[in-house]
Amino acid sequence: MYVKTDGTETNEVEVGRVSTHTLESLTSLTEYTVAIFSLYDEGQSEPLTGSFTTKRVPAPQHLEIDEASVDSFRVSWKPTSSDTAFYRLAWIPLDGGDSEEVVISGDADSHVIEGLLPDTEYEVSLLAVFDDESESEVVAILGATVARTTAIPSTVTTTSTATSKPTTAVFRTGIRNLVIDDETTSSLRVMWDISDYSVQQFRVTYLTAEGDRAEEAVRMVMVPGRQNTLLLQPLLSDTEYKVTITPIYSDGEGVSVSAPGKTLPLSAPRNLRVSDEWYNRLRISWDAPPSPTMGYRIVYKPINIPGPALETFVGDDINTILILNLFSGTEYSVKVFASYSTGFSDALTGVAKTLYLGVTNLDSYQVRMTSLCAQWQLHRHATAYRVVIESLVDGKKREVNLGGGTPRHCFFELMPGTEYKISVHTQLQEIEGPAVSIMETTLPFPTQPPTTPSTPPPLPTIPPAKEVCKAAKADLAFLVDGSWSIGDDNFNKIIGFLYSTVGALDKIGPDGTQVAIIQFSDDPRTEFKLNAYKTKETLLEAIQQIAYKGGNTKTGKAIKHAREVLFTGEAGMRRGIPKVLVVITDGRSQDDVNKVSREMQLDGFSFFAIGVADADYSELVNIGSKPSERHVFFVDDFDAFTKIEDELITFVCETASATCPLVVKDGNNFAGFKMMELFGLVEKEFSAVEGVSMEPGTFNVYPCYRLHKDALVSQPTKYLHPEGLPSDYTITFLFRILPDTPQEPFALWEILNEEYEPLVGVILDNGGKTLTFFNYDYKGDFQTVTFEGPEIRKIFYGSFHKLHVVISKTTAKIIIDCKQVSEKTINAAGNISSDGIEVLGRMVRSRGPRDNSAPLQLQMFDIVCATSWANRDKCCELPGLRDEENCPALPHACSCSEANKGPLGPPGPPGGPGVRGAKGHRGDPGPKGPDGPRGEIGVPGPQGPPGPQGPSGLSIQGLPGPPGEKGEKGDLGFPGLQGVPGASGSPGRDGAQGQRGLPGKDGPTGPQGPPGPMGIPGAPGVPGVTGSQGPQGDVGAPGPPGAKGERGERGDLQSQAMVRAVARQVCEQLIQGHMARYNSILNQIPSQSVSTRTIAGPPGEPGRPGSPGPQGEQGSPGMQGFPGSPGQPGRPGERGLPGEKGEKGNPGVGTQGPRGPPGSTGLPGESRTGSPGPPGSPGPRGPAGHTGPPGSQGPSGPPGYCDPSSCAGYGMGGGYGEPTDQDIPVVQLPHNSYQIYDPEDLYDEFTPVREELEAAELRSPGISRFRRKTAKRSVNTPVAKRANGKKPS
Repeated sequence: MYVKTDGTETNEVEVGRVSTHTLESLTSLTEYTVAIFSLYDEGQSEPLTGSFTTKRVPAPQHLEIDEASVDSFRVSWKPTSSDTAFYRLAWIPLDGGDSEEVVISGDADSHVIEGLLPDTEYEVSLLAVFDDESESEVVAILGATVARTTAIPSTVTTTSTATSKPTTAVFRTGIRNLVIDDETTSSLRVMWDISDYSVQQFRVTYLTAEGDRAEEAVRMVMVPGRQNTLLLQPLLSDTEYKVTITPIYSDGEGVSVSAPGKTLPLSAPRNLRVSDEWYNRLRISWDAPPSPTMGYRIVYKPINIPGPALETFVGDDINTILILNLFSGTEYSVKVFASYSTGFSDALTGVAKTLYLGVTNLDSYQVRMTSLCAQWQLHRHATAYRVVIESLVDGKKREVNLGGGTPRHCFFELMPGTEYKISVHTQLQEIEGPAVSIMETTLPFPTQPPTTPSTPPPLPTIPPAKEVCKAAKADLAFLVDGSWSIGDDNFNKIIGFLYSTVGALDKIGPDGTQVAIIQFSDDPRTEFKLNAYKTKETLLEAIQQIAYKGGNTKTGKAIKHAREVLFTGEAGMRRGIPKVLVVITDGRSQDDVNKVSREMQLDGFSFFAIGVADADYSELVNIGSKPSERHVFFVDDFDAFTKIEDELITFVCETASATCPLVVKDGNNFAGFKMMELFGLVEKEFSAVEGVSMEPGTFNVYPCYRLHKDALVSQPTKYLHPEGLPSDYTITFLFRILPDTPQEPFALWEILNEEYEPLVGVILDNGGKTLTFFNYDYKGDFQTVTFEGPEIRKIFYGSFHKLHVVISKTTAKIIIDCKQVSEKTINAAGNISSDGIEVLGRMVRSRGPRDNSAPLQLQMFDIVCATSWANRDKCCELPGLRDEENCPALPHACSCSEANKGPLGPPGPPGGPGVRGAKGHRGDPGPKGPDGPRGEIGVPGPQGPPGPQGPSGLSIQGLPGPPGEKGEKGDLGFPGLQGVPGASGSPGRDGAQGQRGLPGKDGPTGPQGPPGPMGIPGAPGVPGVTGSQGPQGDVGAPGPPGAKGERGERGDLQSQAMVRAVARQVCEQLIQGHMARYNSILNQIPSQSVSTRTIAGPPGEPGRPGSPGPQGEQGSPGMQGFPGSPGQPGRPGERGLPGEKGEKGNPGVGTQGPRGPPGSTGLPGESRTGSPGPPGSPGPRGPAGHTGPPGSQGPSGPPGYCDPSSCAGYGMGGGYGEPTDQDIPVVQLPHNSYQIYDPEDLYDEFTPVREELEAAELRSPGISRFRRKTAKRSVNTPVAKRANGKKPS
């Protein structure tokens, strides 16, 4: 269905099962509103709506007139489209006369007009008509025929005659291709091509298309002869103008050219939104148009029921309105017009619908001769029901009022054989919804004496909830075996067991436990989904109605069906809620159950398996979660269900009641939360998260996710921690600080309440190099603990680090890279609100829902409901800490497969013994080198390539092989080949580091500015506020040296870029090419390791390498640092080099070159610029600012300067301008510390408050004066302030 946005005529077209359709015969430059409905047997869906504006139909160009004669001239033009059907060419004398017209083929580009009057000026117009019957704009031009001339007879009678030459009229156009575009509501831009540069001026006249040529209506502008564009303003909105341009020559005027143009209509409001829908009201909001308005007119009218159109008017400072007294469950057409002094804009249209206040599933039962009963599904908000029964024979009515929890009612003393209409009206306080009705006829009189009807069996009583299930809240699914081996009798016993088990639950529905049941045999059948029933009574009734299916036993297919059909958002699955499956079977499955159940357990599902009689116990163990004693049950027959009923109910309810759901990590079950999955940061979901991209993480095989600037990844707390946080837990992060991560404090993760006030979180201060944990204690007091020191500063150097924050009732511990670095005392935490949101990377200074967030890379984020998890973690994801013997295999490791061996063929010859290499693991071939003879026997050289790969695993061991010489040659050969990539690779890493070192000396080489920002903070870190000042930037340079250490780790960044650039076939070459550089790291890895370590190398840098510092000095060239000393020396070498360069650098810490060598200062040493010698105290700061090289740039930037706009929040702020009751108090912060965060002070600016309005007079050109109210403050618009302390004007 489509209609012109400002029109009333609706067009409708019905199409098949397609997803695209072309609308034809539309008007150009016209806005249309389109609604798409899906049609079903039951009716039509809600519409999907949108709007679009058609484009301008292209007009012919370069319209010209030439070859003029006494009675004709030729008109030519340039076509602009290939689908032109024909042209309409018309001409009329300017001094009056009839208009003539001719239709010309669409492939023509000229036409000779004949039969014209001599010496007459004509206006010629041309328009194109296209295949779809659309027409272009009219293009017009003026032309004239020449005057008749009289021959002058010769007076001499000779053979020669005097022939008269016709005089040619002066025909000067001077202009062509007149175009009018850039239309606005009050202006048009006119452009033309100048065809004759002897024109001295152009006269531009314009008047409204209505043709009002009154003197005051015609406007004229003179422009120079070299100017070919003019902006006409001010004009009337939505008005068509005729623009005429006349070239003015020194001796007169040329031919005028005219074209029409139309200004845009008055700007309409935009982005209509509907919210706060209720049964008798809803809220609409819109965005104001760019130009000032006098207010808005809102018109709304019901669509699917008859009703009048109502309207209201609001002021210009209002962009939302709550519309009251609406009909329940009714669609309304809503239009919003902007009011201007000159009239109303086009309408912003939309459709809104109130909630439906009515019962569902209304049905009759127990229909007798003189009575009948009606039942319905309760409405969740109903406070009462009005039930009316009306006889369709005599029209008599009876009605009764029932409570909101009553799902049925019976009417007695009715007439036999009479049709009745039963209507149920749902009431909510003073609101009553529309009637929901059914027809039912009572039974007629019997033809024979009726027998006394038997008394219907009483409805079974609802079992009471068990105490252990009072707090249960889960999505619970039963998978019931319905195969032939069960039989009718036993199936009824299963139904009784389900009835008892479900009856033990307390609250059923979205606020409690949701239950679904699948009966399976050959194919699974969904009896009902999770969101089907919202009361225990209706759920138990549905269980009793399940019919026996019959068939074979395919349990695996049923489990897969549950995952794909039941546990979806459409079926009612909730996020952050335990997901529990109970499988009941009496035999062995005829398909595989292991894979799908294992996958679902890894995804956090809890399985209970119940076997009866001939069930396979080992299969039950594979289905059930661990430990089996809690999750696997076995009974001899169906009568023995009662023996396990209590225990099963207890275990299921305990699983459903846990604050922390059971999840699987690294093959182990633990209670906690996989936060990466809950935030959507997994391979299958990250593409739907705005501001997030996936990149290679550690080892280039783990995925990590880059949170770009202002991504502000968030989720509602009720989806992640609906029951709050436990009293004891461990927060685990594996992350990396980026060069463009701001120097201001940001929350790595935090929970905010509904008013965006922080409740609990972890804050990193990239400038001060500190880590802070905060929460509210059990007394409701806000508490923070801040950690600082060398180990804390490591996480800011730019490499991946693993951070454990262990929170107990009395302490907060910080564990970095599986090493405890600090512990502080805290009070036991209070609970949190689940009404807010959880956010990643949010800047501390942010306000309200439109916050800023810091860029960073996040590879892992878990919350484990235990304090011992960090002690069991081995940090297998970090290259420098990975132990191959005790760590699981790397995922998707970059190993050299058969497909990759092709390229390595050339080096194959030396690896003759490679035959065995091909057979064995690449790592093993090294030790098996002695078996080289067999390799020789293996003539096939193609397999030789694997041999080199063996060395790549352990090139050192390859040398000792019997064919030692060949082995050596092989090694040398490899380096040669790898030399090419190695060189490129090494320059990459070394280059990056080298440049930074150079920057240390050559401050000017700031190109490596990316780290610059970090350097800036480093310097300021020491002086705090003064950091911003240039001089302190210099000091920052020394700070950066420390950073340099991390620079080494930058290798990870380069390796990421390399991964994107290098194809899989060069995997082996990359491994071998970087072997020499990272020898020291490889020496620490067991021989069987074949993982790519190039990335891991950087993490190892901190620490040991310090000793080789001297060599580092020699390595000043940068790249030489790596080769300077195999393995360990390489890393220290770089650091040493930076040390010397640090001396050369602005930091001028030449003396500190020696400090670079020491292991402890190794990290800073690497930074080359880093040895904050003179400032001493700044030295530590330096490591934090590890981008010291850009320290030179630091002076240019405001490093370390505490920008007031960035210090607001968590006690890091100052006042802006004159103090007011809304300003954040100015607090001087001690160096490297946080103050107690008072949320009331820190978040005052975006605390929702009632709007206080004050009158302000606004004026706009062309608009009459009016009064406009502006809000001093609003919920979503914090008061903006400039850094200079003044409010923006």
